[in-house]
Amino acid sequence: MDEEYDAIVLGTGLKECILSGMLSVSGKKVLHIDRNQYYGGECASITPLEELFSRFGIPALDETYGRGRDWNVDLIPKFLMANGLLVKLLIHTGVTKYLEFKSVEGSYVYKGGKISKVPVDQKEALASDLMGMFEKRRFRNFLIFVQDVKEDDPRTWKDLDPDTTTTQQLYLKFGLDKNTQDFTGHALALYRDDEYLNEPAVQTIRRIKLYSDSLARYGKSPYLYPMYGLGELPQGFARLSAIYGGTYMLDKPVDEIVMENGRAVGIRSGEEVARCKQVYCDPAYVPDKVKKTGQVIRCICLMDHPIPNTKDALSTQIIIPQKQVNRKSDIYVSQVSYTHQVAAKGWFIAMVSTTVETDNPEAEIKPGLELLGPIKQKFVTLSDYFEPTDNGKESQIFISASYDATTHFETTCLDVLDIFKRGTGEEFDFSKVKHELGDEEQ
Repeated sequence: MDEEYDAIVLGTGLKECILSGMLSVSGKKVLHIDRNQYYGGECASITPLEELFSRFGIPALDETYGRGRDWNVDLIPKFLMANGLLVKLLIHTGVTKYLEFKSVEGSYVYKGGKISKVPVDQKEALASDLMGMFEKRRFRNFLIFVQDVKEDDPRTWKDLDPDTTTTQQLYLKFGLDKNTQDFTGHALALYRDDEYLNEPAVQTIRRIKLYSDSLARYGKSPYLYPMYGLGELPQGFARLSAIYGGTYMLDKPVDEIVMENGRAVGIRSGEEVARCKQVYCDPAYVPDKVKKTGQVIRCICLMDHPIPNTKDALSTQIIIPQKQVNRKSDIYVSQVSYTHQVAAKGWFIAMVSTTVETDNPEAEIKPGLELLGPIKQKFVTLSDYFEPTDNGKESQIFISASYDATTHFETTCLDVLDIFKRGTGEEFDFSKVKHELGDEEQ
């Protein structure tokens, strides 16, 4: 360990693993350390199932759950957008050769106590039960406009400048009612609250295009999920790093980040010191350089049936827009199952999550839990959400934010790209990503 590295990465959470992969691929010598004995940090996959029960202090399970080894339960499950940032980063780093993805079967939105499929093209818009007849036509016209807009061709803008028009003004131009705005902003554009309404429409247009481009790739929904769970991602990156000459160490205590003249120059573990030019880490390694800005509640639910009213989908996502349940932030529901090799045959794992707004967080996720039907076992976690107070420019310590309540990875990747830019001084160039997920990985 007593060597000199370009970068030392602390923690094997997904953000740190992606950064480690990006740095390795760009020719940097990387040492990657985790004080835990397992990969993944906060977003680990827990196996066998007995380990999950003991982690939450719940008495031993009975044999109805099948073999414990057949389970891989993600502590923070999230789906990948098929055409999104994470898939592009995975392809760029070459880690996709270690992973196999499966398309998620359904994408739903909650309205007035029940769930409906998210309509994404003209045909679905006209068939959707989310809107009345006249509203369907207006929404269809809106979708056609979004699909036809080219940012560099003003003729496609229909007298609207997407950079100066707000999303609210765009909705008004097409006469979309509040309910339609709700599912468009939260289930298609995947915004977490309504701040976006006053921001330039171009951002919303890009997000809806991403959703429909992702959907076009595999059909049933725009989301993908790796076989054997998200724990496969950090392990894929560990293999990748080794190929590029990087070093991984698990179960290695990190006693201090060594500073000289206000800059990080290495890390100490016991008597050993590894020197470096930069440190990348998650908030747990630098409690003095982060601030708590909120909390996220997550409830993992083991069930022996699919979520009702999803056409028996073996995997699905449901978004409950905040206005539907008088909240400031959305509630997210996701479900995966034995078909992804993350549960024993016939079993399903659902997750309900949201940003905490009251002093009774469990009551806040009730609307999500009520959609699930009978639940065999629940595991509730309340996690603090930390953001860095140091941008790393002086200290050369680059810190990720905690994982938010969303059930997709787009916000995670924005944080990774921001850290990459702060650390390397340059934007990540997506034009370097030449190839796409192979046909064999659908």
